[in-house]
Amino acid sequence: MSTTVSDKPTRQVQIEIMDTTLRDGEQTSGVSFVPHEKLMIARMLLDELNVDRLEIASARVSDGELEAAKYICRWAKRRGYLNKVEVLGFVDGGKSLDWIQSAGGHVINLLTKGSYRHCTEQLKKTPQEHLADVLDVVKMAHERGFDVNVYLEDWSNGMKDSPDYVFLLMDGLRDCGIKRFMLPDTLGVLNPLQVIAYFRKMVKRYPDLHFDFHAHNDYDLAVSNVLAAVLSGAKGLHTAINGLGERAGNAPLASVQAILKDHFNAITQINEEKLNDVSHAVESYSGIAIPPNKPIVGSSVFTQVAGVHADGDNKNNLYCNDLLPERFGRKREYALGKASGKANIRKNLEELGLELSEEAMKKVTQRIIELGDKKELVTQDDLPYIVSDVLKHTNIEEKVVLKSYMVSTAYGLKPIAGVKLEVNGVLFEENATGDGQFDAFVRCIRHIYKEKLGRKFPWLSNYNVSIPPGGRTDALVQTVIEWDFEGKTYRTHALDADQTEAAIKATIKMLNIIENLYTSVE
Repeated sequence: MSTTVSDKPTRQVQIEIMDTTLRDGEQTSGVSFVPHEKLMIARMLLDELNVDRLEIASARVSDGELEAAKYICRWAKRRGYLNKVEVLGFVDGGKSLDWIQSAGGHVINLLTKGSYRHCTEQLKKTPQEHLADVLDVVKMAHERGFDVNVYLEDWSNGMKDSPDYVFLLMDGLRDCGIKRFMLPDTLGVLNPLQVIAYFRKMVKRYPDLHFDFHAHNDYDLAVSNVLAAVLSGAKGLHTAINGLGERAGNAPLASVQAILKDHFNAITQINEEKLNDVSHAVESYSGIAIPPNKPIVGSSVFTQVAGVHADGDNKNNLYCNDLLPERFGRKREYALGKASGKANIRKNLEELGLELSEEAMKKVTQRIIELGDKKELVTQDDLPYIVSDVLKHTNIEEKVVLKSYMVSTAYGLKPIAGVKLEVNGVLFEENATGDGQFDAFVRCIRHIYKEKLGRKFPWLSNYNVSIPPGGRTDALVQTVIEWDFEGKTYRTHALDADQTEAAIKATIKMLNIIENLYTSVE
């Protein structure tokens, strides 16, 4: 006799996502968005990612915060999103309401004290006095046409140490027209079992109220706690792009979305295909790098390294799960290194349109393993050159040959470059100045392509210089360059003792890839 256990709840629930990247996320150490950056992020979150609600600011923080709030509210009003835009406000006799109103908003997330200690030790007030102050602001907000949500700050410790205080506050607020009660684990102290216990007490006592959960990641439990809250009756969740937030941050939206859908059969309005794009835009604005192994949005999370995994993918996707990269606007990649087997390499060659015999595959595989043992970085774009070097014949013709070049710089003068470049057997010469040695070199090449060949030239989109993995500062440098051409991104890299030389080598690699594609179309 066998027993089956369902891996997902059978009943679908609708979960509301409130993103707080622009408020709590900006409390990440070292992160400060200027007003136009806040507007750009808000547009992506509402227009592209389709979050239900957006917390954009804290009232009365700064003139820059007010300017940003005005930008967002004006735009949101034109787009019909103004009811989705929320601002954190305080029990301050109406001053926060004035601030939010001047920004053009009409939703306040009112910060109240959710624990007895916060009430008595920070505010120096009795619970009854604090409740009276809160009711005054709620009444004032409703009279001005505001929607009111309420944060119970430090609710987690309130439920741990002073549940009677929490219930006193809730009993006083439950019938005064508050739309949502937002329960934060302000200090990130809860574990999932505690979240379930405390949340179920709230839902049982107040079954008709809407509860949000706001997690912090101090114990790396934010995502787990968010999902425990969903299991216990939460109707809304607070997230931040890339998990930004105070201290260890908030629950990252991408992870929350994937687990809600795949493990809890929950419904959200999130457009998953845009998660990666928005994540990397916020990375750029915030200056906080996304770890390569960050679930969903990390650069390495859809990269198979072991050859046996690539082999399994060829055999009915044995090493795939529900997190298909295409779902998030990405694609699966197969790493090339010492752990690569023939299956990994064949997958990469297939994408390039190259086919090799079994004997040739063995040779190429061995060469890549040798490079991996030396900690050399091997990319898909390098494969044609490795194949050519190993097999002693050309799979991608070297149609662009750098015959010679000169770059120089002097104090007070712009760097100068001179280039002799052969393209399809025709020699071209060009000189140019630039903002740096490599820039001068690229200007020479661009002139040749645009003015002498009458052709488009790729746009340099990313340039990175680093010491190769395992290298030393006095050893080779590695230059990785990304180019955009005809709607596609090309990434090439090269190693050399000289940074400019490495960049030039990477550029010539890119030109050969594009030249072969260009001439094959002709």
